[in-house]
Amino acid sequence: MEYKVLSEKKNEMEFELRGEDHSFGNLLLSKLLENEDVEVATYAVKHPQVGSPYFFVKTRKGEPKKAVKEALESLKKDIKALGR
Repeated sequence: MEYKVLSEKKNEMEFELRGEDHSFGNLLLSKLLENEDVEVATYAVKHPQVGSPYFFVKTRKGEPKKAVKEALESLKKDIKALGR
């Protein structure tokens, strides 16, 4: 998975997930919203056939990058559990 950070502040981050679509975007958004430290998490795909998800994450405390990493690790565990 390739990503590009578009902007980053103390408790806000915007990034693009290249090569992904709504399927993965919805999964990641759900995991982000489960985190109590995440105040806002949204994403949009500018064009449904050729666009990549653009995410905005704002945290109450902690770094947004850490919240995204934790969400990805949680998804990874969930996907592994499905394979059992």
